[in-house]
Amino acid sequence: MRYAETDQMGYVYYGNYAQYFEVGRVELLRSLGISYRQLEESGVILPVLDFNIKYHKPARYDEELTIITSMPSLPSVRISFDYQTLNAQGDLLNEGHTTLVFVNKETNKPRPCPASIIENIRAKQHPI
Repeated sequence: MRYAETDQMGYVYYGNYAQYFEVGRVELLRSLGISYRQLEESGVILPVLDFNIKYHKPARYDEELTIITSMPSLPSVRISFDYQTLNAQGDLLNEGHTTLVFVNKETNKPRPCPASIIENIRAKQHPI
């Protein structure tokens, strides 16, 4: 954990977890052969519909964190992600959830998940 990401108490500032979770979901999608950049270039954007987090313990300055990211279900018009943040000792620091919506970049209207994403998830045998 970088010093700039902590508050006066030496704890990770709570707002930083949105960024950490974004890295987790981008990397999960990448592992499934899905690129955010390619998705956006194809005219699909993914705004966040909701963000929830429950804190159990604080992350502290200079701790190494692991963000475990999973998809609880196959996407439709929405795609959901679950997160767990662990420290180097394996302590569960927090649990989070986000829901994003597939949106047509030109019309700003929700649209179904591209079929290629479902195919990639199934091809990689992602446990959903």
